[in-house]
This record gives sequence, C-alpha cells and structure tokens, in this order.
Amino acid sequence: MQHRELGRSGLRIAPFVLGTNVFGWTADEAATFQILDAFVAGGGNAIDTADAYSAWVPGHRGGESETLIGKWLKQRGRRDDVIVATKVGWEVDAQNKGLKKDYILRAVEGSLRRLQTDYIDLYQSHKDDPAVPVQEPLEAYAQLIKEGKVRAIGASNFSAERLREALQASEQHGLPRYETLQPEYNLYNRADFEQQLRPVTQAFELGVIPYYGLASGFLTGKYRSEADLQQSVRGAGIGQKYLNERGRRILAALDAVAADHQATPAQVALAWISAQPGLTAPIASATSARQLQQLLPALHLQLSSADVAELNQASRY
Repeated sequence: MQHRELGRSGLRIAPFVLGTNVFGWTADEAATFQILDAFVAGGGNAIDTADAYSAWVPGHRGGESETLIGKWLKQRGRRDDVIVATKVGWEVDAQNKGLKKDYILRAVEGSLRRLQTDYIDLYQSHKDDPAVPVQEPLEAYAQLIKEGKVRAIGASNFSAERLREALQASEQHGLPRYETLQPEYNLYNRADFEQQLRPVTQAFELGVIPYYGLASGFLTGKYRSEADLQQSVRGAGIGQKYLNERGRRILAALDAVAADHQATPAQVALAWISAQPGLTAPIASATSARQLQQLLPALHLQLSSADVAELNQASRY
C-alpha cells in the first residue's frame, strides 16, 4: 500500500480517510474508540472531522466528534501516528459560522482544545463563504501556519470558480494555498467534479479527498429493491435519488468486479475512487468496528484498467 501526498503539503496518507461525522452521534465513545483502534490497526492514518459535527442533532452543540477524537488521541498516545484533518466555516449556530478572519482565529482554538493537540495537520474551509473575499480566510490561515497551529489547509464544497480565485489569490498575495479539495464524488455522482472541479484540482496539483464515497450507502449494495428501502430511515431519499436504471446498472457492474476480486461492492466502490486520475483517497465512515472492518480491504484493493473501464461505462452520465 502506497501512501499519497496531499497536494504539495508534504503530508502523506493511506488511500482511505476515516470520516467521523457519526462520532458522538450514532457512534458513542466506546464505539468511537473501537473504530479508531481498528482503523489505525488496519493501516489507516488520516481522520477527517469538523467543528460542526454534530450540531444538527437536537441537544448537540457541535464539537462532539472532535471531543471524542481528542480523548482517543490522548488516551492512546497516537497523535504522532495520524493525520488529523478538521474543518471550520459550517454553521455551528447563528453566531459561529463563516470564514471571516477573526472567526477562524477564534474557532481554531476550540478545535485545538477539543482535539487535545497543539496543531492541526489539515485545516479546511468547510464550505465557501461568498460574503468574504477569497483571500480573507487565507490571511487567517497564514497566521495559524506561522504560529505552528496548522500545517496545511484545504477547501471543501467550493465551486470551481471560487476555488480557482482562491488559488490565484494565494499566488498573487504570497498566502498559503489550499492543498486539498473535499467534494462530493462517487460512482453515481461524478459529473460536477469531473466536468467542473477536476480541471482546477489537476491544474494546481491539489489532493482530492471526496466525501459520500458510498453514496449514502447505496453503493454497498444494501438497497436493491423497494423492500430494501424500508430497512433504513435514509431509504426513501436513497430510493428517489439512486434506485433507477442507471443505479441498477452501477450495482451490477460493482457485483461483477467484486466477484472477480473476492471483494464487496463497497470495497470496489472506494477502490474505484482511488483509481481515478487526480483522486487521492475517498472518505468513508462507519458506526461500528465491525462495519469498518468490511471497508478496510479497500486500502489494498488494486483494480485493473479493465475493471475501472467497466465501472466507468456502467456509471456514464
């Protein structure tokens, strides 16, 4: 298994990033620790979180995921063994959101405290803030990098136009540049990234760590009929979005490639992302160590060019 560099940052990760939006929500502290233990034992080394996880849950304030990760890092003594990526800018509450410089400088202190660390490896703008010039958050990040609190920065949920503007501003003003992009991308949702964003990420040599690599669970093969949709609270939305002729064609191709490799559809779906030009590593989450163990073989799964071509054809748009 070869580690891959995140843009030009010097940070190198295994080709699987652990998403942690479920930590402190559908995965309690015990489950979180088990998942993290299994992840590093299986060869993973990059953890993605955000200060807003899981503010959407009634009674939560945000920071629940960071807090549990911080406890694990401290108790296990693993800070030097993992790349910790977190994010700022999503709405935690009405007063805590956006990418203004003063807010970023304030918000980072909360993340550092919850993570029980004095530096963040990859600090990401969680989503674009059209109310501020693209260089304003970069000025905040420049200060944090100078202070040693952040090693590299990334962007998430940016349009191609705004991402390009930010990268050009970095060059023009001598500011740190976004080294990574975190977009939605999977076998079903390909068009926006491939047509709009990939030309930018490749031109500027950014690392790409996409989320929703399993399309909300659809690409695991769990949902194949109307009856299957009743198994989950997400079923109705998944059915409307994915359970159609194209979705079934993708599942059939996943089944065929998985059978050739004695793998699962989920493992193949994640390996397909890693095999795409300019893609660094998919992000995927799990609510239990057992569920994670079913995904970890994707770290080592090498698809042939014929496999990739078959999946590309089945998921054409």
